[in-house]
Amino acid sequence: MATKEQQDSAPFTAMKPLRAALNGVGIVLPSPAVDAASPQLRPIELGRVRADVAARLAQALQQGGRE
Repeated sequence: MATKEQQDSAPFTAMKPLRAALNGVGIVLPSPAVDAASPQLRPIELGRVRADVAARLAQALQQGGRE
C-alpha cells in the first residue's frame, strides 16, 4: 500500500527536483517522462542510460549526492 507521501507526490512535480538533483551531481537522464499507463501509481519512467551514466548515478547515491 502506498504511503500518504507517495499518494501526495504528483509525478510532474517530482520530476523537477529529481532532474535538478541529478544535474547537481553532473548526471543527465536523456529521457525521463511521466508514465501515463498506470495513473494510480504515478510512475516516472527514468529511461535508458549508458553504463557509465548508471555507474555515476550509483556513485552519487552511495556518496549521498556529495562529490
